[in-house]
Amino acid sequence: MDFQKEVIEKSFDKPVVVDFWAPWCGPCQFLGSVLEELEREANGKWELVKLNVDENQDVSVKYGIRGIPDVRLFHKGDIISGFTGAIPKNQILNWLEENIPDERKEQLQKLIENLKTNNQVAELEKFVDKNPDLVEGQLALAEHYTFSEPKKASLILDKVGMQPKYLDQIESIRALIKLMNCEKDSNEKIYEKLASARTKLKSSDFDSALDLLIEAVMIDKNYCDELPRLSTIALFKVLGEKHDLTQKYRRRFNMALY
Repeated sequence: MDFQKEVIEKSFDKPVVVDFWAPWCGPCQFLGSVLEELEREANGKWELVKLNVDENQDVSVKYGIRGIPDVRLFHKGDIISGFTGAIPKNQILNWLEENIPDERKEQLQKLIENLKTNNQVAELEKFVDKNPDLVEGQLALAEHYTFSEPKKASLILDKVGMQPKYLDQIESIRALIKLMNCEKDSNEKIYEKLASARTKLKSSDFDSALDLLIEAVMIDKNYCDELPRLSTIALFKVLGEKHDLTQKYRRRFNMALY
């Protein structure tokens, strides 16, 4: 085969997945059929090229192929990712989703950043309507509406459904939605803490909200199916482990649990 033409030059038009295989390799047969199926499902987003290592030893040596099956992803003439071995379909799909270049993903990240820094939600909503397959966009909207419009956030999550890759983020948002919808019961002291925390969250005062949530944990961490504890953990995850407030309150929260 003409590797330069069929892989290198073609990769400037669209990503090319190269399957290094051989007819005598059993795992290669399994992996090859899965890759062919995924290529059909991709609707032209990338192209599969199967390269028999026995017939193309020079190419195999050039790219350091020491064992097969070996898969490499080429984009604009370069290898940008790869894996070795016959891994399951769901793992291959995750690998493709994470590594296949997609200009939409770059645009989405800019819109999410603009949402976080400038509270610009309209453009992101338009983008998500046109690109519902990009789950990150839907989850960004759900997070945005969690404190101001929890019902709307919940509806977005219902559309997303069960997504194992994003399960932690989905569960965190749902925990915070539950906090925003918490109804008053007989334990007025802890309810007042949670109600005040909700008010602070609506105004994006996460510092005060965390302070109140941890106070609620100290009163009764098991209240309402551990709502104070789970809400605090969820807020840490939404903010991010490296966020100043997460760093500030993490130790105090851990101490409150014991």
